[in-house]
Order: sequence, then C-alpha cells, then structure tokens
Amino acid sequence: MIPDAAAAVVERYGRFARDEAPGRSALYAEWAAGVALDREVAQILARIPAERRQPPLVFAVTRLLGAPEAPFPEWSRWLVSHADDVVAEASRRSLQTNEPQRCAALLPALSTVDGPIALLELGASAGLCLYPDRYSYRFAGGPDLDPADGPSRVILECAVSGEPPLRLPDVRWRAGLDLAPLDAADADDRRFLTTLVWPGEEGRAARVEAALDVVAADPPLLIAGDASDPDVLRAAAGLAPAGVTLVVTTPGVLPHIPRAARERLLATLQALAAVWITIDPPGLHQGWRTPVDADAWGGFVLGKDGVPLAAVDPLGASVEWRAGPAGTAG
Repeated sequence: MIPDAAAAVVERYGRFARDEAPGRSALYAEWAAGVALDREVAQILARIPAERRQPPLVFAVTRLLGAPEAPFPEWSRWLVSHADDVVAEASRRSLQTNEPQRCAALLPALSTVDGPIALLELGASAGLCLYPDRYSYRFAGGPDLDPADGPSRVILECAVSGEPPLRLPDVRWRAGLDLAPLDAADADDRRFLTTLVWPGEEGRAARVEAALDVVAADPPLLIAGDASDPDVLRAAAGLAPAGVTLVVTTPGVLPHIPRAARERLLATLQALAAVWITIDPPGLHQGWRTPVDADAWGGFVLGKDGVPLAAVDPLGASVEWRAGPAGTAG
C-alpha cells in the first residue's frame, strides 16, 4: 500500500498532468503523468515537505541540478540516482515564479490610481513586478506604451478587450516583501528564476532575463519577512515616503499562503492606508466587495480594494475589462 504522503503525490501530479500542464508544457505534462504512475518516484517526492513539492518547483529543481529535459524514463532514472540531492534542494526552495508579464494585467488597475505612487509588492521574489513603469507594452486591441526614455528591452504583449484605462504609473518608491527575497544581480538566483520557466514556454526565459537586468540596474528595497504577520506588513508599509499614494500589490501570491494566514493578511490590507491591487483565482477568498461567481467568472480576478475590475490571464497574457472607466464596479 502506498503511504499517505506518496498517495498525495500521485493525486497532485496526476491533477497537474491532466488540468494544468497541457497547453503550457508537454514535457512537464509527461513527467507529471509518469510520477502519478511510478510508485518509486512518488515515494521519493513524498520525502519533500508537502508545501514544497509542487510539480513546477520539483521539476525546476531537478533541471537546476542537471536532470535531462528528456522523456520520463530517462528523467526518472536520473531522479532515482540523485534522490537525496533533489529532496534536500527542493526542501529549501519555494515556488518564486517572478513573471514580469503580470505587469500587463496589473497596469489597468494601476492606471486608476492618481500618482505619484509608492509600490509595495507582497511575495516579490526578485522584484520583477515592481517595475511596471520601466517596461514597454503592446496591447492587442489597445495602445502601445513605452517608458519616457524609449522602448524597453522588456516588451509585454497582452490581448485586451473592453475599455480599460492604460497609462504608465509614476513610481517614486518601490519595495518588496518576501520570505526569502532573490537578488536580480546574483548569478545563482538568476539561474533559479529562469529555471522556473516551464519547458515549451517560448520567449518567457528571455523576458525574465531582460527584466532581471532592469531590476539589477536599479534595485528595489527587498525585505525578508512574513507578510501575513500584521506587524511585519505594517512596518514595511511605514517605510513608504510621505506625499505619495501607497499601492500594495499581491499578484499571484495569495494562493500560496495558508488560509488562516491569508485571512489575517487580508484583514491587515483592508486596514492599511493604501490602495490594494491583486490578481487572484475567483474562488480563493471572500475579500470582494462585489461578489464574484467563481464558476461563471472566466479567468483570474484583477481587483482593486476588493472591487473586481477585470478577468485576466494569471500570467498577464490577456485582460477583459469589466469595470467602469475609473475602476468602479461594472
């Protein structure tokens, strides 16, 4: 009989192979399906703490350590022969996917905020989503936007429908709060971030590399701490300069926070003197001032201060604006 932890691995990786990897990475879909059918591999992965055995993290760790991007039988043989190394490395890592493309989904909400602004991101990783003013945007169905000094090396393409406000924000201060921030100038951190890109996602690694260069040239303030601790979050927010609007963003981080801690975080955010902008699965929490029907919404929710504004792709590939021109509920 497979132990409970290994059974959980089989269920999780089977679901990933069936529901999450198709259309994004054929290789990861194959690996995950193989794990779900291979008792020995499932038992190895069951040795990793439950909160650190997500398929994208484990697969990235194996590639980071030298696993071949090859069919499952070859990959699994490598895994079995390097099991202790994989378990140790995955046990100290976390899923810190840092996708600058998310700025294209954040931009409509940021465009409703009067500037200048101070930007604080929770779960910031290396801070690549703290530079929405330094990237170029190509909105299919909307305008092309470039920084004042000309087109950026980071060009974000996004399909847009509806009539969202779209303009570059005036960011005067930027900071990130993360349990273990990464350094955009550090070679090992850069390699880990690019390895988190799934095989088959064309152009994404190059986009991350270019964004890392932007961040390394003008680093933000990165704070190591638990954003779900009210004292930690309030202290970070208190560092923002006077005379600007504080905007706190949580693009994609809330699903990775346990429920009790997430509810504590949401309560703290709602009490802050700040604008809160988020990208969340529609059924994740009850923090919406206008109810969201998770079954009918279609896409993730871009929200501002609890008001759902748009249905968006979670990684920023599309925006379907559903609110009024000033960011009021539609």
